[in-house]
Amino acid sequence: MQTKSEQLFATAVDLIPGGVNSPVRAFRGVGGTPRFIKSAKGARITDVDGNTYIDYVGSWGPMILGHADEEVVAALQRVAANGTSFGAPTELEVELAQEVIAAVPSIEMVRTVSSGTEATMSAIRLARGVTARTRIVKFEGCYHGHGDSLLVKAGSGVATLGLPDSPGVPAALAENTITLRFNNAQALEEAFAKHDDIAAVIIEPVVGNMGCVPPQPGYLETVRALTTKHGALLIFDEVMTGFRLARGGAQELFGIKPDLTTLGKIIGGGLPVGAYGGSREIMNHVAPAGPVYQAGTLSGNPLSMTAGLVTLRRLRDKAVYDTLENSSRRLCAGLARAAQDAGITTVTNRVGSMWTSFFTNEPVVDWDSANKCNREAYGRFFHAMMDRGVYLAPSQFEAAFVSLAHTDEIVDETIEAARQAFARI
Repeated sequence: MQTKSEQLFATAVDLIPGGVNSPVRAFRGVGGTPRFIKSAKGARITDVDGNTYIDYVGSWGPMILGHADEEVVAALQRVAANGTSFGAPTELEVELAQEVIAAVPSIEMVRTVSSGTEATMSAIRLARGVTARTRIVKFEGCYHGHGDSLLVKAGSGVATLGLPDSPGVPAALAENTITLRFNNAQALEEAFAKHDDIAAVIIEPVVGNMGCVPPQPGYLETVRALTTKHGALLIFDEVMTGFRLARGGAQELFGIKPDLTTLGKIIGGGLPVGAYGGSREIMNHVAPAGPVYQAGTLSGNPLSMTAGLVTLRRLRDKAVYDTLENSSRRLCAGLARAAQDAGITTVTNRVGSMWTSFFTNEPVVDWDSANKCNREAYGRFFHAMMDRGVYLAPSQFEAAFVSLAHTDEIVDETIEAARQAFARI
């Protein structure tokens, strides 16, 4: 007998490409049928068949407070009663801009959009407009949304599906994107020696889209020095790391100021949002202050601004990050012990409350090393954990996230589920 999730997926495949509205949701990386989620609260989600899971996806990062936070939900209900979108400025947009600028070291002005993809596309256009140069540099396995210039050797769902690039990206655009290995400073130095028309280098300071891959010591400092030396802008894609690793994001954690920063996820408190920002000098090139055009009907809508404001104000408290660090450290240490006790080799990468357990026996420092992981073993582990009430990312190449709702008891429950799952596989 089919479950309700299986019935819904069968219907969805006829109506939606692949049955999903974002590729990684389709379970192609792990096999089986995706669960259709009905509700969520705290650290748990519940599917349409009534199964409840401890959730480490967290809507791919935004739910740092946990699902359906009471303060966020109450604020949304109040604001929605006054209207959901006006196509005109609101006070909430100003307040969110103030909150972001106060938190992120490199941002003096910020423009809000409706998705991380919009933010990175806009930042690339701005960098090209400011520098009057054409080429950009990105890194293998780093995903910056589905903009044409950025879908070359990308991570996230592109990696899950085993696609090198996406059809539909014009060759001329792809030729203007230089793709290098992450954590390889010499490759970037050689690229600058070869090309004098690089407008920008865009990078996830901690990669989350080939699994969690941190920068090696000194690497980001070298990237900053090289971009400055050669007159290119440095763009930190902090859609995932912004307000996640610290209130000021990875740039606060590592003490490095990029020229432009892209944000998303947490700054919308779980609603659709994106933003990009930088110095006044650079941001004043954006229309209507300057000639670089970008616009959006739902940009800065009151619902996203409200959820974001409630969330960001809660994150002013440094104790939040201490709690997340402690919970994440306990969780990852417990998972590593459970694997070791079962005789299974894994490598766990973690920065703050972002983490990935890779099924491999060598360090994961770039796409080449990530791609050597045993995807089939991860798929078996994923299903064994789901059978025991724990929902992980349905792909080896995605970071997992801990929220404030993941209490010690929930972490312990997860570790016990992992012991049983490792023993089974």
